[in-house]
Amino acid sequence: MADDVKLGNVLYPTADVPAALAFYSGALGCTVKFQDGARFAALDAGGTTLALAGPAEDVTGGRPAASFKVADVATAVERLVAAGAKIERPAEEGPHETRAVLLDPWENPFVLYAAR
Repeated sequence: MADDVKLGNVLYPTADVPAALAFYSGALGCTVKFQDGARFAALDAGGTTLALAGPAEDVTGGRPAASFKVADVATAVERLVAAGAKIERPAEEGPHETRAVLLDPWENPFVLYAAR
């Protein structure tokens, strides 16, 4: 794995971020790291971040996905498409990052993101 790539989070889309946050923090015991109202929340799940995306931040069409932090989204997209990935959503500016959604050769979605 390249030094500039890391598993940033596991993304779970949800219709109700506050309810999902209460479930995963209260019932499961994950620690809340960040919350952006009903849009998005991040929890510490033992060294891996569990990201809860509300409807405004659901970039995967309701499908759970691994999210990989990369140094440059455009470069990573180009490299992955050359290796057989398909672009589901091209690179775009989100409220906190630049992101793109791809499908691996087996149709599994994954997100690439980088700080703006």
